[in-house]
Amino acid sequence: MSGRGSNLVALSDALRGSALAEVVLVLSNRADAPALERARERGIAAEVLSDHRNAAEWLERLGRHRTDLVILAGYLKLVPAEVIAAYRGRILNIHPALLPAFGGPGMYGHRVHQAVLASGATQSGATVHLVDEQYDRGAILAQARVPVHPGDTAESLAARVLEAEHRLLPAVVLRAAATGRPVALPDPMESPA
Repeated sequence: MSGRGSNLVALSDALRGSALAEVVLVLSNRADAPALERARERGIAAEVLSDHRNAAEWLERLGRHRTDLVILAGYLKLVPAEVIAAYRGRILNIHPALLPAFGGPGMYGHRVHQAVLASGATQSGATVHLVDEQYDRGAILAQARVPVHPGDTAESLAARVLEAEHRLLPAVVLRAAATGRPVALPDPMESPA
């Protein structure tokens, strides 16, 4: 994780008391990532990768914590190919747009929302997808639609998309826990206007 940790908080809160799943580890490539502190506040192991390109380090840490499912929420680097191979079909990412549009290298944070607004799109949203060796190209498991309002700014749109992310990611993770593997949600989630 590189971000603020709000998706971690939403996921952790949604899993509280669940017999199906729990957050066991938060990894970051940045020692100053607020998500690490959010994890520690919740009693979750929080560690910093010494080299985000080192697959052996990833695999050792994930294995030590007996990780079954990897969630990239705010993590902006490519995951090493060896890690993807070891966890193929079990690494999820949440992206702040309706993929396949507005994804790929460099498309994160406010850049995504600015691109959506510049395109004239009437809807945006969030996407949970499987992670593969390319940015934002894995199979889509779920989407939540968010309307784009006239007069929206990147900040106002980002706030509504983040609310959708906070509902969508826990829904996908809980479904994966219940079925034993990540699976697509049957219908897109709609957000209120």
